[in-house]
Amino acid sequence: MNYKNKLLMNAIGAALLSSASTVQAANWLMLQGTEAPGQSARAKVWGFIQAQYQHDNSDANAGGGYNPPKLIGPNLDDQSAFNVNRARIGVRGTGFPLDSKVNYFILAEFGNNGITYGDDGKHLTDASITLNHIPGARIRAGLFKTPGAEEGLQAIHVFDYINFTTVTNQLLLERFPNSTCDGASPSAGPCVQTTTDLNNAASPTPDADMNQFSRSVGAFRDVGIQVFDTFKAGTWENSYAIMYGNGNGLNYGDNDSNKDLYLYLSTENVFGGKGGRREGLKMFAWHQDGKRTNAVNRTQEQDRTRSGLGFKYLQRPFRASAEYMQGKGMIFQGQHRPQHLFNDLEAKGYYVEGGWYIPNTKWEIDLRYDSYTRDENFKQPPTSPATPSAPGDESTFDTTTVGAQYHFNKKTRMNVEYSMRDAKSDTTAIDNNVKGINDRFAIQVTHVF
Repeated sequence: MNYKNKLLMNAIGAALLSSASTVQAANWLMLQGTEAPGQSARAKVWGFIQAQYQHDNSDANAGGGYNPPKLIGPNLDDQSAFNVNRARIGVRGTGFPLDSKVNYFILAEFGNNGITYGDDGKHLTDASITLNHIPGARIRAGLFKTPGAEEGLQAIHVFDYINFTTVTNQLLLERFPNSTCDGASPSAGPCVQTTTDLNNAASPTPDADMNQFSRSVGAFRDVGIQVFDTFKAGTWENSYAIMYGNGNGLNYGDNDSNKDLYLYLSTENVFGGKGGRREGLKMFAWHQDGKRTNAVNRTQEQDRTRSGLGFKYLQRPFRASAEYMQGKGMIFQGQHRPQHLFNDLEAKGYYVEGGWYIPNTKWEIDLRYDSYTRDENFKQPPTSPATPSAPGDESTFDTTTVGAQYHFNKKTRMNVEYSMRDAKSDTTAIDNNVKGINDRFAIQVTHVF
């Protein structure tokens, strides 16, 4: 077991031991997919707004260029920006009094982020119907969040940080290049991807728009059907979910004949409370498996697998969580390199985080460490039979985030965070570009209505 894995296991063990004496261990399957029978409104309008400012202190590469981690998304054309990054409004409810066992969930995005960037400024993110007629097997169909990693599955308006961990952002937040490789110039001819291309890290142009994906990110969502439910045993809740979907993100239709399988299991000791900030200790595991068709060569298909496990604990004034994730195939190479997304590379990462609600105040202190390693076990092809393979382009990203939250009330809070980042790569060209990735400051106000 290497040093990083030992660090993760020790952190998980320490948090589990501490929980015996003393965050949000919410059941997102039930919160997002069901309504209280006979109690919910026929149509409840709800939503939230997030407004933020971020400033990146990264340095340019030797040629004066900036790559995406050094710029502020989703536009990626500056190192500081104000933004209304999320503005969502939705309606949810049941068919009560017609049939309280049927409920629905609709949500639309109007903010400026990876969902709406390159679109018309709005996008439906959720549209699902849940049938609660079969004991132990609720059925949900439509567009909704896939059962998986906690950062993706949880409601974003109760997320304790402003930015996702690198492992979640790069490994799980799926991007979908179009048939023209998005940013490729038509005059340059067809966009062709080769193994060698994976190692070419040309210096980007300073202050250029580096986001070369014109389609919406997957947003941890898919269109499909899910069977799920929760079973209670004393203070414990045991949940499962099996989903079968298109594997095409927020797009309503499918782009090939392949389908994705999603599996999820969790067990939680509920301490008390309700909703998104219910107190408890939850342990979970998940797996996703599917195929993707090459956007620029539709005769090629690539397996895409993701899996992970973790825990989440909350009992005021403390909280702690950790998760380990790994994946193979379709490993994201950057917003400026859509033509390199179709690959059979491997990646893994984890995060460990915790928080303290300062007693008798409205303040909460946050601390998180995350690490991500991509393009593992990849070797550049030999230049000749007599020349061995050169080192691969394995790249590692490490981030420590210190943050604070001020809760004005139950509906409004402010997040402030400072992230200290470091990155390196085995490939000289990529390493020269990621050198200079430095600290980032962010502040965000969230209001739920």
